[in-house]
Amino acid sequence: MGSPLAAISRWLSLRQSSGLRQFARTTRDQVNFQLRGRAHTAVRTFCDITCPPVIQRKPTTPSNRHTALTDKSKLYKGRPHPRLSVGLPKRAGRSRTTGRITVRHQGGGNKRLYRIIDFKRSAWEGIPGLVQRIEYDPNRSALIALVRHQKKCAAIKKKQRPDRFAYILCPIGLKIGQTVVASRHDPLDVKVGNAMTLRHVPVGTTVHNIELRPGYGGQMCRSAGTSARVLERDESKGLALLRLQSKEQRLVRLSCMVSIGQVSNPEHKNQSFGKAGRMRWKGIRPTVRGVAMNPVDHPHGGGEGKTSGGRPSVSKWGMPTKGYRTRNKRKKSSVYIVRQRHDSRR
Repeated sequence: MGSPLAAISRWLSLRQSSGLRQFARTTRDQVNFQLRGRAHTAVRTFCDITCPPVIQRKPTTPSNRHTALTDKSKLYKGRPHPRLSVGLPKRAGRSRTTGRITVRHQGGGNKRLYRIIDFKRSAWEGIPGLVQRIEYDPNRSALIALVRHQKKCAAIKKKQRPDRFAYILCPIGLKIGQTVVASRHDPLDVKVGNAMTLRHVPVGTTVHNIELRPGYGGQMCRSAGTSARVLERDESKGLALLRLQSKEQRLVRLSCMVSIGQVSNPEHKNQSFGKAGRMRWKGIRPTVRGVAMNPVDHPHGGGEGKTSGGRPSVSKWGMPTKGYRTRNKRKKSSVYIVRQRHDSRR
């Protein structure tokens, strides 16, 4: 953009034109961003709402010095759809029957409403839907989009969810006002947000929300920034070869539904929460190192002074935790894996 003074003069010249008000406003925000502080590492103005940047805060406090969060200012700020959200009970990692802790490091946190996501994308067969808004979901790393379909769906009861509205995983590039369609039987346009079976997806397409069994809903590539690529299709065997981001290659049935595109919010992994209190807001309790415990509590515990454990890293129950493969090769699901993620082949 050049020097800040040149940008200011450019903005002043564009401000006089009524047809370029939006562009002038964007240029002014960029100028203010450059002049205010160079401690920020990301540009505040961005065009794609599905790819919010990570903004680093000014170091006004010790916690802000290390805080870098995604910018949610462009997302919908209201409450979720009332008939697509239910209360999420707190269990603090405890069993429903005995009340004992079965999952450690969970507890507390702010109250949440669970958004009912349509992972199957087959209820409104061939019925177009209009994207009304893009929202933040506290229960997942990806963003979600509210879709209003043109026709009612008789297969869904009114008590369960509305007959026109549905939440879907928001892919990168999805825009408010865009039309999305899902069909299990007919081929559709290879457009971001559409969903169809792998039988109709061209080779080389980027997909997400992948089913492993037809009709069970998407199970793979649902977190922020994830996707898979269709490498080849075999009509005789009824299988398609997909390559995941972990370089794993696996076979999926051609009758399984997939959504086109990559999952939104790819900068989620670059966040720095800055302080322990923010993790407590998320319901995550502190994690104590095994070497800081007693021998009765952990295999790494005990010893005089500071010790490193004296053995390869293991869990609290003695299972190796670094590089130990736990996949059962005799399991039926392992047959579909063509190349494992730890394979050294290119």
